[in-house]
Amino acid sequence: MSRIFIPAKDDVPEATKPTLDAIQKALGSVPNIFRLVANSPAALTAFTSFQNALSRTLDVKTRERIALAVAEVNGCDYCLSAHTYLGLNLAKISPEEIALNRKGASADAKANAAVGFAAKIAEARGHVSDADIASVRAAGFSDAQIVEIVALVAENTFTNYLNEVAKTDIDFPVVSAANAA
Repeated sequence: MSRIFIPAKDDVPEATKPTLDAIQKALGSVPNIFRLVANSPAALTAFTSFQNALSRTLDVKTRERIALAVAEVNGCDYCLSAHTYLGLNLAKISPEEIALNRKGASADAKANAAVGFAAKIAEARGHVSDADIASVRAAGFSDAQIVEIVALVAENTFTNYLNEVAKTDIDFPVVSAANAA
């Protein structure tokens, strides 16, 4: 059971209802993570604004691969479950690729550089080496895309941490982190 109240969609603060209605329309449901964040209208606005802006960066497969790598590093079962589901059903990533992504890797050479870099950012809390930057650049990522990878790590770290603090009830097929605490 979640340690922080997850309100029903109709019980969220009025200021968050339009955002949750848009999520309902887009996804057909409102996952627990959004209702959890909706406890704070400011946090929901910040989160969905960040998420919407970053949805126009890189490609959906790379974004989901990064989310999987970061969730595994942070040991977040909720996010691993959500992003495994989204990876399989939205991004059309194979189960074998998802297994690699969770290890900070990819069978695709360019994606491998992005996912590996994202995992290093999460593991080292941003303290990456010059060689790490050179490697992701050598794979064809621009400085803008490097900033976007860091932003995706930050976005996913927020949800990883929030779901771990809350112990959010998982409303996707359950996937457990290999390094869960």
